Amino acid sequence: MVKRVYNFNPGPAVLPFSVLEEASKGVLEFANLGMSILEISHRAKEFEAVLNETEKNLLDLMSLSSEEYKILFLQGGASLQFCMIPMNFLNKEDTADYIHTGTWSKGAIKEAKLFGNVHIAATSEDKKFNYIPGKFNWTSGASYIHVTSNNTIEGTQFHEFPDTGNVPVMVDMSSDMLSRKLDFSKFDIIYAGAQKNLGPAGVTIVVLKKKLLEKCKEGLPTLLSYKTQYEKNSLYNTPPVFAIYVVGLVAKWIKAQGGLEEIEKVNVKKAKLLYDTIDELRDVYHPVVTDLSSRSLMNIVFRMASEEIEKEFISKTKECGLIGLKGHRSVGGLRASLYNAFPLEGIEVLVDFMRKFAKS
Repeated sequence: MVKRVYNFNPGPAVLPFSVLEEASKGVLEFANLGMSILEISHRAKEFEAVLNETEKNLLDLMSLSSEEYKILFLQGGASLQFCMIPMNFLNKEDTADYIHTGTWSKGAIKEAKLFGNVHIAATSEDKKFNYIPGKFNWTSGASYIHVTSNNTIEGTQFHEFPDTGNVPVMVDMSSDMLSRKLDFSKFDIIYAGAQKNLGPAGVTIVVLKKKLLEKCKEGLPTLLSYKTQYEKNSLYNTPPVFAIYVVGLVAKWIKAQGGLEEIEKVNVKKAKLLYDTIDELRDVYHPVVTDLSSRSLMNIVFRMASEEIEKEFISKTKECGLIGLKGHRSVGGLRASLYNAFPLEGIEVLVDFMRKFAKS
């Protein structure tokens, strides 16, 4: 038996154990080829079948048509998309609207300013990003609108997305992709680093509305053009074969759980159990996000009376097999990341520990 800890790390993060088992077999031999998945050519028909099946399953989970949407498997992490989006769709004289809700939207805004004008349509910076803004000041004729759906560091999440009319919407879903049922057709580009809910680090999923390609600028670096990646089916150069393979296994796992509707039910249950415990024991645990409508289901952040107590808490949780509860280095505190593959029993163990620690 493999000894497993409860992995609260924010990414790379926990993966379904059954996926790890299947992936380990593929590492030794894939598709009866006498070779590992790590060794086969990305031009092999067997890998192309993996690529196409993974795309189909992801689109199925999002209820999106392959006639309208294309999935690209890219590299460079979600952070590369911060510049690829404006590089492809923002002219120097034009303006893009950004909703500023934390660290990652800040990074996206910084990159976009290299290519055109950026207008902050809404922000929660006035309260250290501990809520999701509800009022928006849109630019007339904006090239696009950019949203970060979930903020891993600040612990906030959009539970309802603003009405943006006919303006294209680009959304960074790195930390809550396929964690809940949404109308994904509202979005023109969805992008996500795989290493939280979808697979291992090394591949970025980009869900692209095909009509948007008509607006792509010409004269771009070959690999940074969405047109190139679309026309070559993500195979212009060698893609991250193994990471894509694992994403495919995770997509099958999500389907086997009952799809996004069932995944969401479990995620809500996990988050509620932990939030309820924090709120009940507020004399010891202090929630960072007090606006209930802004709380993330994926990343739950909280503080204690002092950093010394927080360090003691983290040290003792490690002794109990509860790993990765330290908050992001930029804000400190504590953070529990409850991605799709994180088991409910892990929350129950954490909550039991929290009660005992509070009494001590």
